[in-house]
Amino acid sequence: MHIEPGLVEGAKVALGFATAAASLGYAAALALQAIRKDGVAALAVRTLLATALVFCCFEVLPHHPIGVSEVHLILGTTLLLLLGAAPAALGLAAGLLVQGLFFAPHDLPQYGMNVTTLLVPLFAMAALARRIIPAATAYVDISYAQAFKLSVAYQGGIVLWVGFWALYGRGVGADNLAQISSFGAAYMGVVLAEPLIDLAVLALAKHLRGLQGSLWVQHRLHHAA
Repeated sequence: MHIEPGLVEGAKVALGFATAAASLGYAAALALQAIRKDGVAALAVRTLLATALVFCCFEVLPHHPIGVSEVHLILGTTLLLLLGAAPAALGLAAGLLVQGLFFAPHDLPQYGMNVTTLLVPLFAMAALARRIIPAATAYVDISYAQAFKLSVAYQGGIVLWVGFWALYGRGVGADNLAQISSFGAAYMGVVLAEPLIDLAVLALAKHLRGLQGSLWVQHRLHHAA
């Protein structure tokens, strides 16, 4: 989902930093809530874990340029369910920054757009999770249908934001629209695969009872709200 260099240029790049500032501000507010609920240590440990997982998704796992961007397996739903919204958001932002600073410096001018593309769908997915997963249901017990809806919300949000940046940067020409369409179509494979990965990870977490009550995962993973 990286916004490729040259897709948005000049003064237009400023919009990405503005939207990123708003996204990171909201992530900071979530972090304060998480600290009040679980403490600084829990937030720090979960954020570090999320950062490492995000970095692996971006830099280690296969990723292919298709259309206006790249297709990555980001596992945003997994991060949200295991760790919570605040660690997931901070980990996404930090993992992306680590990749840019040390492995892909050409992506740094697009950092604001990329952060926005990752975080805003995460916040929308968190809101959806509160609506479709009953308070009496622990996350390890969610169904494929629920996981699929969350994946569609997150990955669909990423596709919409990538499409927005592409239209913002290059306009509505036929070639640009075709590239946006090819990117969106390629992401459908991620939408189908991610719920299966989510359920596999949740099934493993359900049997690793040592995780319950630990700093590594959020309380809601194994318990009702």
